[in-house]
Amino acid sequence: MIEKSANVHWEGPGKKGLGQISTETGALDSYPYGFASRFEDDRRGSNPEEILGAAHAACFTMAFSFAADKAGFATGVVDTQAKVRLTKQGEGFVIDRIALTLVAAAIPGLDEAKFQELAQAAKRDCPLSKALASVPEISLQATLLPG
Repeated sequence: MIEKSANVHWEGPGKKGLGQISTETGALDSYPYGFASRFEDDRRGSNPEEILGAAHAACFTMAFSFAADKAGFATGVVDTQAKVRLTKQGEGFVIDRIALTLVAAAIPGLDEAKFQELAQAAKRDCPLSKALASVPEISLQATLLPG
């Protein structure tokens, strides 16, 4: 069993409050977030959806690389972007869509059909995809570049 942790410290009321996110590895160390970085266009802080997207993209990309390796294809370069959409629902908000975009290159011998099969399996099987199963739409656009 593996257990990882993150901590948040928050000060102040609602929209005026500010938080700090820290992870046990130190990758995030008192990194700021608040209303403006979550609901407005303030780029000086992060937000839960951005961090969730990064986690999902990381998990999915690793799952794809492992699946390709297991199938006999060594991955060269794999890039994934995750877009997480937060929408208003009633008095609150809900994540209603996560769009994954995978671009892979330098995978000798891998044809398009097998590539798509491996990508869809990674999307289905990565632990973060499973944890996010309540999100109504998790899409995947996967592109295999020659080379």
